[in-house]
Amino acid sequence: MSTTFLGAHALPPEAAGDKDAYITSVCEDMLPAVAAAGLADSVDAFCETIGFTAAQVARVFDKAKALGLPVKLHGRAIVQPEGRRARRALRRTVGRPPRACRRKRRSRLWQSRAWWRWLLPGAFYFVRETHKPPVEELRRQGVRIAIASDCNPGTSPLTSLLLAMNMGATLFRLTVEECLAGVTREAARALGRLGSAGNA
Repeated sequence: MSTTFLGAHALPPEAAGDKDAYITSVCEDMLPAVAAAGLADSVDAFCETIGFTAAQVARVFDKAKALGLPVKLHGRAIVQPEGRRARRALRRTVGRPPRACRRKRRSRLWQSRAWWRWLLPGAFYFVRETHKPPVEELRRQGVRIAIASDCNPGTSPLTSLLLAMNMGATLFRLTVEECLAGVTREAARALGRLGSAGNA
């Protein structure tokens, strides 16, 4: 089990619309408590126009790293500008990438320190996405591909990893070998668990 704290995902009703105050609470109250209790292996944040700004995400990540917790950047293909600003501000792209990577955005992808990318075929299917990930270019650049179900009630109510593999092959034209590696070796690598999992 690998656990991620995604406190900066959506603004709860009790925050009364104040994102900055909520991020302060995430940084000063939630993250120290999570770290002290050992509840998370990493910290994620949702950086989009409908989520949190690059500056707000940077605050969360600075606090997480000060507490010794690795960070992941959570971005989707809905609205991209904030995600791009966050990557520039943080000088890295980690964790979950946009589901669709249009050509004008790809140069940043190859410059990333994180040479693996999660593909989420279930989310692609359920939200009726039309822009497929650039699989051929990922292959040419040697980027490692991990596959996940992204099981969640909002955008990917998918619990079957086998079906995620099937969708990866049918929707994204991944090979059988890429699908198998994506849910084993490359998934373990992306989680920092390659030494203990994913290689059987």
